[in-house]
Parts: sequence; structure tokens; C-alpha cells
Amino acid sequence: MQNTSFRAIKTALKSFKNILIVSHFSPDGDAMGSSLALYHYLLGLDKKVTVAVPNEYPDFLKWLPGNQKVLVYTKDVKKIEKVIQQCDCVFTLDFNTLSRLEDFGNSLKKCGKPFFLIDHHQQPDDYAKFQLHRVEACSTCELIYDLIVGLGDKSKIDKKIANCLYTGLMTDTGSFRYPSVTSKTHAIIADLLKTGIVPSDIHAAVYDNYSYDRLKLLGYCLSEKLKLIGGNQIAYFKISHAELQNFNFKKGDTEGLVNYPFAINGVKICAFFNEAPEGYIKISFRSKGKLDVNKFARLYFNGGGHKNAAGGKSQMSLTDTVAEFEKKAVSYFKLK
Repeated sequence: MQNTSFRAIKTALKSFKNILIVSHFSPDGDAMGSSLALYHYLLGLDKKVTVAVPNEYPDFLKWLPGNQKVLVYTKDVKKIEKVIQQCDCVFTLDFNTLSRLEDFGNSLKKCGKPFFLIDHHQQPDDYAKFQLHRVEACSTCELIYDLIVGLGDKSKIDKKIANCLYTGLMTDTGSFRYPSVTSKTHAIIADLLKTGIVPSDIHAAVYDNYSYDRLKLLGYCLSEKLKLIGGNQIAYFKISHAELQNFNFKKGDTEGLVNYPFAINGVKICAFFNEAPEGYIKISFRSKGKLDVNKFARLYFNGGGHKNAAGGKSQMSLTDTVAEFEKKAVSYFKLK
């Protein structure tokens, strides 16, 4: 499916008054940043807008402007079902298959409303009537910026929108250090800074917000749970639900942990395995250079994402999942 022209999107938006914005299960900075940026923009167009997510997201994102209006499917299912019935269209942000919504996705599949897909992950499903999809974009927030500018409304990017967009740009690029960062990324940031946002304040709100237990959990994982294989080129953590509870685990406490082993000279692949309360194993993959964890996650772990950053899940036990990973990873990536 080809990208929809901005002219066609602008025409379509004129006929949609009641709009639902949705992002993926376990929302991250880009998911919430893009959703709330679009929320504020559409409010400025006199639309009735609702943001809904499948489950809770980390406390360090709850300072974002508009956060108090977000509905969470696991808590607000009746409200969200009513919004689905009443809305004119659905924007799906930062994911490209409705299965990423878990139970929430089943309700949306039956709604019969037109979908907008705005995303930068590979291999999107063909469910959306309108699409803005670009794999090379560093974040979905970059695409929301493109959308607003493409619709001729760059002047409408105010401080609220800029705070949201900067958060997604920052978190999805590892504070602007990933290969996805381009001159365009920094040009967008330059525009956002003109609204008066303070990058150091945003960074502090997201990254200088650890609890004592979260810092202790990080130390435990680094000292007790880190393992190297494949000639010390593959690093991974595995942690059980019981271990997480020993540190009074809260949503977001393991955010970014998968990236820490890249500080070790020679590590090219990182993975993090943890037992989700729902009973499956949640997996994060990261890689450097040409090593493609998106294809690996799709092939072996019911997942996907980006070339250098992907996720997956397993219905096997934690021990069996990690054993499968050790067996497949070394041979797949041809590391010794």
C-alpha cells in the first residue's frame, strides 16, 4: 500500500469530527509522544479526540501534556467500547498490525471505521485506508511532525505539541545516538526548540526519575543476570516475574536495560527476557550495524520491529525460551 498524499488526508479529515487515537501494547515514549502530539493538533482543528492505549505505561511519561485524558483499555474498557462505536475514524500510531493491541485489537477489527496508519516499523499489515509509513524515519513522532507540516499547519506546533514530539524523538533514538538519527532529526529539533521547550527538563523528566527499587533492580541485573555467548558478541539478561517483584517492579522499570551491554567492547547483539504477568515471555532485541534483529524476531519469536531494535514473545518457559535463543542466535547471526 502506498502512502496517502497529504492533500487526501486533509480532505478526509474535514469529514471526520470524532477521532480515536490508538497506540500499541506497553506504550513507550514514542507511542505516547506521538499520540498526545496528534491529540493536541487535532484539538486545535476543533475535533473531538480520544487517546486510548491497551494497557498502562510508565510513570515517567505521565508528565506529558494531555496525559490525564488518556484511556487505558484494561481499566476503561466500557468507555473505550463506547468511543469506538461513536468515532468517525481511528488513527493507529507506532505499530502496524492490530495484533499489537492484544484484546483491544479484537474490538477495533469489528468497528468498521476507516483507519489511518502512521508508523515506521517494517512490513505493515494492509488494514488502513490512509497510510503514512516510512521505515527510515527515526520515530513515529518524526512522522507526526511531517503530517502537521504536510497539512500546512507548521505554525500550529505549540509548546504542548513540541514537548510530546521531542519526547518521542529522544526516547526512540536513545537520546539521539542511534543510526536512525539524520540531519532531518536535528532540523526538526531546531524547530521544536523555537516553541520554548527545554530539552534538559524533558530529559530529566524521563531519565532522572528512577525509584530506589528501580536502581537496585538495574544493579542486580548487571551484576547477577548478564550473560555473554557467541564469543562474547551476544549479551542477554533473563529475569523471572518473582525476581522483578523482589524489587517492587513497576511498569517501565526495565526500560532501556537491554542497551546496557553495548558498553562492553565487542558486543553486537543484546536481548532481554522477562516473564510478563500475563504468563508469556516478553523479549527485546537490539543489534549493531548490519545484524538484523527484526528478521530474527519474526522468524523465531513472533515479533518484529526495526533492523536494529525489535521485540518478540514466547509461550515457552523462561528457561526454554532462553535456551532456544542461545541455540538459534549464534547460528543465525554467524557469530563464534
